[in-house]
Amino acid sequence: MSDTPFTENDLYQIQSHGLTLETVRDQIRKFEKGTPYLKLNRPCIPGDGIQQLDEGVQGECLEKFETRARKKRLLKFVPASGAATRMFKTLIKANNRYNQIHGDDVEKGLLETEEENQEIRDFFQGLRRFAFFPELEKTMAGDRLDVKTLLTQKDLKPFLDYLLTEKGLNYAKKPKGLLGFHTYPDEARTAFEEHLVEAAEYSRMENRECRLHFTVSPEHQSGFESLLSRAAGNYEPRLETRFSVDFSFQSPETDTIAVDMENQPFRRDDGSLLFRPGGHGALLDNLNRIDSDIVFIKNIDNVVHDRFKTETTQWKQILCGYLLLVQEQIFSYLETLETGPATEACLEEITRFVETTLGVTPPPLFRESQPKARRDYLMDRLDRPLRVCGMVPNSGEPGGGPFWVAEKDGHLSIQIVETSQIDPEDKGQQAIQQDLTHFNPVDLVCAIRDKNGKTFDLSRFVDRDAVFIASKSESGRDLKALEHPGLWNGAMAYWNSVFLEVPLITFNPVKRINDLLRSPHQPEY
Repeated sequence: MSDTPFTENDLYQIQSHGLTLETVRDQIRKFEKGTPYLKLNRPCIPGDGIQQLDEGVQGECLEKFETRARKKRLLKFVPASGAATRMFKTLIKANNRYNQIHGDDVEKGLLETEEENQEIRDFFQGLRRFAFFPELEKTMAGDRLDVKTLLTQKDLKPFLDYLLTEKGLNYAKKPKGLLGFHTYPDEARTAFEEHLVEAAEYSRMENRECRLHFTVSPEHQSGFESLLSRAAGNYEPRLETRFSVDFSFQSPETDTIAVDMENQPFRRDDGSLLFRPGGHGALLDNLNRIDSDIVFIKNIDNVVHDRFKTETTQWKQILCGYLLLVQEQIFSYLETLETGPATEACLEEITRFVETTLGVTPPPLFRESQPKARRDYLMDRLDRPLRVCGMVPNSGEPGGGPFWVAEKDGHLSIQIVETSQIDPEDKGQQAIQQDLTHFNPVDLVCAIRDKNGKTFDLSRFVDRDAVFIASKSESGRDLKALEHPGLWNGAMAYWNSVFLEVPLITFNPVKRINDLLRSPHQPEY
């Protein structure tokens, strides 16, 4: 089916996305092949794929961070393009269904499931504790709605109207970065502002410049820029920091064609093709344009109140310090291998380093190979971008996890694997998944230059087959959507990786609105 003919209008549409016909045909072939699954060997656990640092090594990492990292070109990279619609899914559902909502109705249950009803109850019970409540109250007062009276009368519908829609704050259509997250005595901070404050602790360089890069949607860039202009004047003197912030979009060239259930190009009612964003893996193109020695990657919603920042930022510094320790060893070994033939003892030492530190078990016949072949393999294995990834003990949160994965040539490597990459019909693979003890909080520190200071071409280290096929709909019709290899999954599959155990306090995502009522997002009462 991948030889489906395309019209002249189709070809124009393909070219307007910056794509080629062959690229589109290749995407359709991926639909035809179906979702590829990885072959899990075992979960990573402490001592076997996940490293635990004692206090002595942690101290060494912190010292390395202060003495070495601050002198380098640092940057914090934050994916921030998604709208907050999913955060408010249950509230939107209730708001769309009812013209009036009374407090007694909430207690009895408005929606189908008890989980949804409890979410609505918790939201209204905690209403005054949200950082956006003062702004919500002020906006409603502008239309002569008195919050105290409405709450006394248990008239709750206006709160949803003014929070979610254009009538008020329009939060359901805004990106998470522009939402009020945390309350302080003299201010409320958005997630965007919290990233600025946090970045000053670990991505501020020796010259006190602090660089951040946010990937945003084009329609929201002006909102971020407006907030930045206000926030910079507020936080720069307080933090003795000069912020340098830029933004980028997900390129249309990373969009993918949608197909129907027969793997034919999905066409809108007017006959045009449907292209969709290619998922967060498409952001590798944005990351590949970054000019930095070290890049910190963290999601927009994973921030905490100031009273928890000391521990969370310190662990970011530890990850960075450990990255530098590992990088120094890699560069030293590369220097040794490049200078000439290595001794057997040297080759064995470097092999152990690759196995124990970088989590890569060479192919079965590796140790039987000639010294030159082993030297060439080790040089290729070491000369790659490096990432150190925090891993937190599993607490039931959704997300990918660390596994040993069997590659096609027989070697094993540690990888961050999403649930969608594991065969749901394979009982053995599912059993391995059930034994997972840690998960990935998207807490990465990356070194993207080689030992000569040249920036790696990150597109060389992608597992192009690690795509994800999702079921979606358009105008009531089912379709299939193709997502590129995930940014920290397939897009970094052939990087050198180190997994470090970090405490759970470093992971505080806001997936639903009531997550903001959790302790890490609240001032101390």
